Amino acid sequence: MTHAMLKGSNVPLDTAAVRAVLRWTPGPGVPDVDASALLLGPSGRVRSDEDFVFYNQPRHPSGLVRRLPKKRDAAGLTDTVEADLGHLDASVDRVVVAASSDGGTFRSVSDLRILLYDATGPEREPLALFEVTAETGEETAVICGELYRRGDGWKFRAVGQGYPTGLVGLATDFGISVDEDAQEDAQEGRDGLPGGPETPRTPDGVHTGSPAHGTPAAGSPDPDATAVVHPPVPPQPAVPPRPDRAPAYGYPQRSVNVPAPAYGYPQPVGAPEQHPSPDFRMPPMGPQFVTP
Repeated sequence: MTHAMLKGSNVPLDTAAVRAVLRWTPGPGVPDVDASALLLGPSGRVRSDEDFVFYNQPRHPSGLVRRLPKKRDAAGLTDTVEADLGHLDASVDRVVVAASSDGGTFRSVSDLRILLYDATGPEREPLALFEVTAETGEETAVICGELYRRGDGWKFRAVGQGYPTGLVGLATDFGISVDEDAQEDAQEGRDGLPGGPETPRTPDGVHTGSPAHGTPAAGSPDPDATAVVHPPVPPQPAVPPRPDRAPAYGYPQRSVNVPAPAYGYPQPVGAPEQHPSPDFRMPPMGPQFVTP
């Protein structure tokens, strides 16, 4: 029998291993949804960053909690987390099952629900079903439910707590270390979390590792382009002012802006005195000047 759960309710589990399946209806304008899990100690925080199981770290080092590939069926899309509760270390007090949206808020996600199955045998009808609804419509991450110890057994609680800060905000609340660069990326639509593959994903701004290489940032020079280096231009000497007219050939240069005297007339008043060269000699008189 499937327990239809309300927010805050809980149900005991009679199995040592469970399969938590997130299901939603895809369509135009509907963001993608990703399942994740956090293994918490008695303090309510992770013991290390390895206790975060998500798309960039799909398997816990113990192998007891893992994320399965997404599937599509007639009812929509699913993303699944499996947990072997019976073999978890005693220091693990809870396993939080969360969902995050990539490309929009949960306001646009239809029919989001979590179904809990017994993972020790063939898949039968779910043990529990919880319809997850957005409280404000601005959530980009939500805790769907949690598996927690009660005595020698385990129980499941329907939670439905949303986060407008995405998977990074949710993970940080539970003690996951996020560096400063990753937090800045998160504010710009790209976040960072520890321990991921070489090619990270970036839904809702979450990624691990470094951004993809090979594409220079906008406005930055292409590292493969050959730079054209122009030699420095040597300083040019000052150009002296040109006179109004070129001096007559064979005569000393007049001062600039002093007009030449008219032919056959005395020099103008105030004109500088002309001094011929001491080596100057008059040419000999030709025969045309000889007196008959």
